[in-house]
Amino acid sequence: MLQGLDPEQREVATTLRGPVCVLAGAGTGKTRAITHRIAYGVRSGQLMPASVLAVTFTNRAAGEMRGRLRALGAGGVQARTFHSAALRQLQYFWPRAVGGEVPRLLERKIQFVAEAGARCRVRLDRNELRDVTGEIEWAKVTQTVPADYPAAALKAGREAPRDTAEIAQIYGTYEQLKRDRGMIDFEDVLLLTVGILQDRHDIAEQIRTQYQHFVVDEYQDVSPLQQRLLELWLGDRDSLCVVGDASQTIYSFTGATPDHLLNFRDRYPQATVVKLVRDYRSTPQVVHLANGLLNQARGRAAEHRLELVSQREPGPDPAYAEYPDEPAEAEGVARRIRDLIAAGVPAGEIAVLYRINAQSEVYEQALADAGVPYQLRGAERFFERAEVQKAVLALRGAARSAGNDPLLDDIVELGSQVRAVLSSTGWTAEPPAGSGAVRDQWESLAALVRLAEDFARARPGAGLAELTVELEERKAAQHAPTVQGVTLASLHAAKGLEWDAVFLVGLTDGMVPITYAKTDEQVEEERRLLYVGVTRARLHLTLSWALSRAPGGRASRRPSRFLNGLRPGSAAPGSRPGAPEGGGAARKRGRRGPVLCRVCGRTLTEAGDIKLMRCGDCPSDMDEGLYERLREWRAGQSKLQGLPAYCVFTDKTLMAIAEAAPSEPGELSMISGVGGRKLERYGADVLAICTGQEPGGEDPDDA
Repeated sequence: MLQGLDPEQREVATTLRGPVCVLAGAGTGKTRAITHRIAYGVRSGQLMPASVLAVTFTNRAAGEMRGRLRALGAGGVQARTFHSAALRQLQYFWPRAVGGEVPRLLERKIQFVAEAGARCRVRLDRNELRDVTGEIEWAKVTQTVPADYPAAALKAGREAPRDTAEIAQIYGTYEQLKRDRGMIDFEDVLLLTVGILQDRHDIAEQIRTQYQHFVVDEYQDVSPLQQRLLELWLGDRDSLCVVGDASQTIYSFTGATPDHLLNFRDRYPQATVVKLVRDYRSTPQVVHLANGLLNQARGRAAEHRLELVSQREPGPDPAYAEYPDEPAEAEGVARRIRDLIAAGVPAGEIAVLYRINAQSEVYEQALADAGVPYQLRGAERFFERAEVQKAVLALRGAARSAGNDPLLDDIVELGSQVRAVLSSTGWTAEPPAGSGAVRDQWESLAALVRLAEDFARARPGAGLAELTVELEERKAAQHAPTVQGVTLASLHAAKGLEWDAVFLVGLTDGMVPITYAKTDEQVEEERRLLYVGVTRARLHLTLSWALSRAPGGRASRRPSRFLNGLRPGSAAPGSRPGAPEGGGAARKRGRRGPVLCRVCGRTLTEAGDIKLMRCGDCPSDMDEGLYERLREWRAGQSKLQGLPAYCVFTDKTLMAIAEAAPSEPGELSMISGVGGRKLERYGADVLAICTGQEPGGEDPDDA
């Protein structure tokens, strides 16, 4: 169980008692560490399989964990999502705790939200409907009732899609609709389980007797409601192992918070903390870029960032590409993908990742035109596809007929049996030419064939009957197999996945970070989202952006500010590219070469842009309050001296000062428009204002 683990992973695997916190960077083998930990405990007799509950956040991750545990001889361990574990307990204890049958589960709440909106006479368009549904989900995981939603949303700084009073009304009506129809949603599953465990100590004790040891993966993504459920499962015990990385917190908008991970030592001062920083996934070049992104980060999560160390051989440097427009970017990406496939990289090991799902269409078209197969992650569920349902039905029928099926005469090996059965549903050994629906259907069947082959290797001697049980379990957990095509996915949907080659596209300011990221915390989450995208790549990484949306459009876009100081030719954030060493007026007179925008790195030509040290349409980080205080001070100086305001400082110079917020004379002298004389006359006042003090207020000439 311990063979092949590095020293830190081995420490995780052998520390089986007491609270354990594993801070695991991207690609550092956290799943390997915790599954070997559980298996080591089981195989050594220190843990009973049925007493362990391992929880994570996605069905895919739970399915992967179950598969690994089974392969390690710990198949009796429960590995589930929070919702799956809670639903199982709710179904079991409901007759005893409440009586009667468990309410039906509402899997898609958006229709009920639409009806609730209509009853409240609030018309919601498609986007508002989705966003209001998200607000209701956030309210429920933060345990906020409808009446308290407006105040809670204001306190949390939520960008509500409608008036918060309207959303509260829709939320209340939605809850009433569910009650009237005897239904519950996924958040109710957690809320009701928490309620039962809080009210019924006998049931809580029964669960605590069953589960003695807990493992929580992706702990940085727990919501307050999930944390409360975990605390009720634990009771007064501390046999808990949590695994997470604050730098991969990307679901704050759903109520997730890294605070539980970051505060773990406060709750458990005796906890063992292990850091996994050896990156086995990505090349040193990819890891260097990932570390560079986090080195620019700010905030509490950034204070706990992990510096990854690649364990792989060197590979190609990340590539950066600028295109005139979005179609050109998509065509360029498709050409590069076609070249990679021709060079031997499987299509299933390539991904195109973007910020929002609406960006996928142009890449779907470009890949189809290039004859490259692709799959949309987050589209139709795998087991709901017609060809998959038909194939599973055929496999189930073949399993029931056992030795009476002439199609399977003399075929012993499971993979060959599956290929024989699926040949009757449209599968062929060679894929059809081109792309489109026929190719998509073939890819689905081919994924089932590969799943059967993998299952046969993991379970020697298993037959069709065992395979159909596995398929049913996967369907219930929505744990789909991999389809062989280029993956198109949003950055959020890519969490937890990895590919040999990753294309991060549409990396412009306004998209990454997205326009509605206003606060420092929201912008930092956008940076973490890009970090997650970068760390999905094992070997090849390409980052690209388009200067305009459509061909012939104005080239007004700029590369993402997160790439400043990382992509070739760009300046680090906060630096003043183009400004020479030295001081004062002599420094400005001695300036040579082009002046570069400190945000996007482009050469500046307009006098006003040069004064601000950024392009006019690049985002400003100006302190509005400081700018207003400087304007008030300038008005007073203008009146005192009988001079026009611009003779003191121009608006552009005041903006530049407010953006730079200098704290000492050398920094102030760097700003265009602050000459030696003005520095001498006004410098003390300006620096006082910039540092939050009151200016002297004396006449500069008298002073």
